[in-house]
Amino acid sequence: MNTHEFFMKEALKEAEKAFEANEVPVGAVIVHKERIIGRAHNQIILLKDPTAHAEMIAITQAASALGNERLNNCDIYATIEPCPMCMGAFVLARVRNLVYGARDPKGGSCGSVFNIGADNRLNHKINIKGGVLKEECASLIKKFFKEKRDKKTPWILLKADGR
Repeated sequence: MNTHEFFMKEALKEAEKAFEANEVPVGAVIVHKERIIGRAHNQIILLKDPTAHAEMIAITQAASALGNERLNNCDIYATIEPCPMCMGAFVLARVRNLVYGARDPKGGSCGSVFNIGADNRLNHKINIKGGVLKEECASLIKKFFKEKRDKKTPWILLKADGR
C-alpha cells in the first residue's frame, strides 16, 4: 500500500463514522510530516451547523495542532472531491496538497464544477490528485443515499425522528 492509499484509508474510517451517525459519509485527515494532525467526519446534523464538513473540522484541528492558521507543508486527504467552501478554506490555510477519492459531479471544486485550487486569480494554488481509492469512497456515498431512497424518507428526517 502506498502513502496516499494509507492516508485515504484513514479518511475512509472517518467517513464510516459519519455513515453510522446518519451523516453524509465524508471523511478527511490532514497530514504534516507523515503524521495525522487532524481527522474528522461530517457532523452537520449533530452540530446543527452547515459548515461542519469533515474537511473544515479537520482544518481546525490541524491549525490547533500546529499553533498556526497556516497549514504550510500539510496535505489533506478527503474521501469526496471537496465543495467550494472547503476548497476556499484550503486556499486560505495554504494547504500544500489535496488528495481525494471520488469525484462530486454536482458540487466538486477540483474540476467537476469549479477548479478553485488551480484558479490563477487566487493567491495560492494547491496540488490536487483525485481518484485515490475512488471505488471505496464512491461506494460508501452511493450506499448511504440508496438506503435513504429505498426507505423513501429524506435522510435529514431520519435523524430528527430517531429512526
